[in-house]
Amino acid sequence: MNMEKVIVIGCPGSGKSVFSAALSQKTGLPLCHLDMLYWNPDRTTVPREVFDDRLKSILDNDKWIIDGNYGRTMEIRMMAADTVFFLDYPTEVCIEGIYERRGKARPDIPWIEPEDEVDEEFLRSVKEYRDKSRPRVIELFEKYSYKSIIIFRDRIEADLYLKTL
Repeated sequence: MNMEKVIVIGCPGSGKSVFSAALSQKTGLPLCHLDMLYWNPDRTTVPREVFDDRLKSILDNDKWIIDGNYGRTMEIRMMAADTVFFLDYPTEVCIEGIYERRGKARPDIPWIEPEDEVDEEFLRSVKEYRDKSRPRVIELFEKYSYKSIIIFRDRIEADLYLKTL
């Protein structure tokens, strides 16, 4: 399989950024975290046009891995990609992932999330992902079924795949 333009999507907390980093290391493809295009270090967001311009500059390249959901731009990224990885994990696994990463520096966001702080609205979006966001992802898979779409149901499947590269 020839992978040059890859998107990694899935519920927040599923491990998209960790998987993407490992995939980048194995393939040599440059990695872009959408959160780094969207967020400022002070937790404010960039204007929509700035985000769109930043994303376009990545999409214009010949090779990339783009990690993140951002539903508004998902179809644009899926159209441009040759390969889609979907981390389709149970909600409980994703919530666990959210709590595990608290207080740790991460390459995919420009701040460290406090260990003692939980964003209830964000947590609610994780709990609602399967019912609200996932159906749109599945619709896009049907529309772009000619793309290479790889779905992992748990972290073990994803890890085994990475070991085969």
